[in-house]
Amino acid sequence: MTDDTPSRHDRVRRHATRSPRNSLAHWPDARNPLRVAINYVVVWLVRISPSLRFKRWLLRRLGAAVGEGVSWGLEATPDVFWPELITVEDHAIVGYDATLLCHEFLQEEYRTGEVVVGERAMIGAGAIVLPGVEIGAGASVAANSLVTRDVEPGETVAGVPARPMDGDSLAED
Repeated sequence: MTDDTPSRHDRVRRHATRSPRNSLAHWPDARNPLRVAINYVVVWLVRISPSLRFKRWLLRRLGAAVGEGVSWGLEATPDVFWPELITVEDHAIVGYDATLLCHEFLQEEYRTGEVVVGERAMIGAGAIVLPGVEIGAGASVAANSLVTRDVEPGETVAGVPARPMDGDSLAED
């Protein structure tokens, strides 16, 4: 994730809609409504189940790539439209009420992109990760952050939008 690494915007796919109406109005053209309904029920079970083993199993049934020992917090939400674009590597933590989005419905297009959470990375409670973002191994995302850019391995980010924390800003808290 150096300067020559593509940004999330370079990794998302753009899909035009067939009329000037906003793209969310066309969601049934983008995904089969029955598939979304099934995903919604499974996502609901993922959100409320206290069993991490069951959550990992359900996430894999949705098509997400989920590593060994992944901890998925209560109320945490995977993308309901494109859960198969999520990868959570071994021993990562997705905190309470965090959201991993793999889509953005905009006015004249919608976008899809993979979300990758690296090995032993941590996503804090209430954080939102946007499509196309890669969170490096051992990285940390603070609670209630909005992750709009890649997070380097081992880096800690916080805020809206999330920015790297340096030693001085950590000491002020």
